[in-house]
Amino acid sequence: MTTRLDPSGSGSARSARTANAGRPALEALLPEARAALPDVVALRRRLHENPELGLLLPDTQKAVLDALAPLDLELHTGGSTSAIVATLRGARPGGTLLLRADMDALPMPEHTGLPFASRYEDRMHACGHDAHVAMLVGAAGLLARRRDELAGTVKLLFQPGEEGHGGARILVEDEGLLAVTPAVDAAFAIHVDSTLPPGRIALRPGPMLASADVLSIDLHGRGGHASMPHHAVDPIPVACEIVLALQSFVTRRIDAFDPVVITITRLSGGTTTNVIPAAANLLGTIRSTSERARTAAHEGIRRVAAGIGAAHEVDVKVHILPGYPVTVNDAPFIDFTRGVAAELLGERAVVDLPKPIMGAEDFSYVLQQVPGAIVFLGARPPGEHAEPLHSSSMTIDEEALATGVALHAAMALRWLAAHETAG
Repeated sequence: MTTRLDPSGSGSARSARTANAGRPALEALLPEARAALPDVVALRRRLHENPELGLLLPDTQKAVLDALAPLDLELHTGGSTSAIVATLRGARPGGTLLLRADMDALPMPEHTGLPFASRYEDRMHACGHDAHVAMLVGAAGLLARRRDELAGTVKLLFQPGEEGHGGARILVEDEGLLAVTPAVDAAFAIHVDSTLPPGRIALRPGPMLASADVLSIDLHGRGGHASMPHHAVDPIPVACEIVLALQSFVTRRIDAFDPVVITITRLSGGTTTNVIPAAANLLGTIRSTSERARTAAHEGIRRVAAGIGAAHEVDVKVHILPGYPVTVNDAPFIDFTRGVAAELLGERAVVDLPKPIMGAEDFSYVLQQVPGAIVFLGARPPGEHAEPLHSSSMTIDEEALATGVALHAAMALRWLAAHETAG
């Protein structure tokens, strides 16, 4: 059955009964996940070959719906996006856990040489979202076979628009995803890492990924002849001075233990060799791992840019477009995840990250509303050199996807068992 998301639904609070909660056996999950791996890999390759961008992913949505069809789940599709929520209701009452996979690709070429490489010159699954989808579909199969053992509900979210389009924000704030009955109590996601050894799980409590804001600085001077700069007000050297000053600002005025990254990725202005332009523009990104540092960075950028502009009589306007907030893992949920992962995979498979990663994730919008976590799954391919995420040559070890399938299922089984409620 396929229906539309109902943002008007509401859920009731649930009490956890952790003391006497049953502990479902996890031993069978990895063998089952490995047995399902051919189907998981086939779906991943289908998606990899046919990547789609943004919020509307009709081919991707169809592939996921086709893969979920035999599992007898409640399938809901998004009203304004290609989102899918597959709901699996257990035999007894309990809490509701959301498992999430993002679906969209990046607007970039692919240079992997894989036989299932992208059919499009300007689209690639370079961030592993194809693997995320395939792992969650595989986990749905493992959980569907155990529905009679489950207390509570698992919602499997297949989300578009993570790569800069704020798909999670739309689903949470506009479509009320977390409040749709039964309301979501906690959330979990897995992100592959093409540089981490296969099968390892990397996690940490607190800030896991950074906020990401877009920075644009417009500079307006006065154009003139390149041989007579004293008759003009040249914005180019002022732009260069701002770039360097921002790096000094970060090292001198930002706490090194509450880091900020300001990277200018484009300086544009001018048309030819003998003309001083009247205007220039700087474009870049601001990353931080706390709202305190984020605010300090915004204020400092405006102050530095305005001061340098005033010193050179160049009009400077700073525009900061707020992006994804800091992704914060709930500490008790991370402790729970660490225990489940260690039991499933062994203690040595779990890696505690010493510091956050400066990439960003729109799963942060979900974690602002409910406790939960996102963890990284090692999927480094064989060989000495591994390309990072967002590289046009990025590949993964597909054997590692079985670990992700099993971990999704294990988290759901254990979390629901710990949150069973009285009937």
